[in-house]
Amino acid sequence: MNTTESALLVEIAALSREFGTPDFVRGGGGNASCKSADTLWVKPSGRTLAGLTPASFVALDRARLGALYELPVPAAPRAREALVKAALAAAARPGPTARPSVEAPLHDLLAGRFVVHVHPALVNGMTCAQHGAEVCARLFPEALWVPYIDPGYTLCMGVRDQLHDYTRRHGRPPALIVLESHGVFATGDTAEGLRAVFHGMMRAMQAEYVKAGVSLRLPVGKPPSAQAAESVRQALQALLGAEAACVAGSGPFRVAPGPISPDHVVYAKAYPYEGPLTGEGLEAFRARHGYAPLVYMTAAGVFTIGASRKKADYALDLALDGALVLQLAEAFGGIQYMTERARLFIEQWEVESYRQKQVG
Repeated sequence: MNTTESALLVEIAALSREFGTPDFVRGGGGNASCKSADTLWVKPSGRTLAGLTPASFVALDRARLGALYELPVPAAPRAREALVKAALAAAARPGPTARPSVEAPLHDLLAGRFVVHVHPALVNGMTCAQHGAEVCARLFPEALWVPYIDPGYTLCMGVRDQLHDYTRRHGRPPALIVLESHGVFATGDTAEGLRAVFHGMMRAMQAEYVKAGVSLRLPVGKPPSAQAAESVRQALQALLGAEAACVAGSGPFRVAPGPISPDHVVYAKAYPYEGPLTGEGLEAFRARHGYAPLVYMTAAGVFTIGASRKKADYALDLALDGALVLQLAEAFGGIQYMTERARLFIEQWEVESYRQKQVG
């Protein structure tokens, strides 16, 4: 690796840590990359942006990544994603053996030398809102708005087509790509240019919420007492066993009652449980939604479960984030939940299952 490439990795690692804070991304979500003429360095799947160093990134051959778009791709989602996974592995250069992000081909398409993809609540208040597309066109007329597309190869192909169309119409590629119900990509040939794109967007969003009279802070009630929290913990562990090995708790807040974005579905599940903590209630929930809930709304407060402390904490973090997005979306016509088909795709997607396993 030459001096220029080493400098690129130092820059993208710094950007990753800067935009890996809770203001921009939660859990293991988000992504980052940098590129030279022939190599793309991308975040490993399941790793947090805040924890990246220059040595963390997976190097991929850009020529092999580009060939992915010429492959005959199966229509069946599982077969398609398996093919993409194999193609990404084949494109990996010698070095770190971590699994490259499934978004790597999309990062390769984007024109900027640096790319950062995050899911700020302030932005998702718009991307997850009923009138998000119109608001984006008004506030960010030079951005590319992408209607919701399933993550993975399908997203790469969809954005590729729209990038070509945008570049044809504008004579240049976009620096800002806004994904409905998902988040935002910013690109730049310099780290400072990328920072300017993000900070300008965040300032504009803050001003819009102030104008609409929507608070940027989520109201959260008084934390549960130690006695109440212990009672809930014991009830959850008696009902769920190892699934509730760890329990996190918060004061009451307005939990989103449906699927908001892929990250919320992955880390907190689409639907919370509300009502008495009984075996009959949980069985009815499982029958209706196909899984045990991770988020529980009780008289004492909101509780989340996980097989590990980190998983329980992530679930609570994403539940709080989803509640804030729900609140912010009121500025733009109210929340627009993901469709049932989109929710099921995320829940059944092998990539997201892998991401969950990396939480530990």
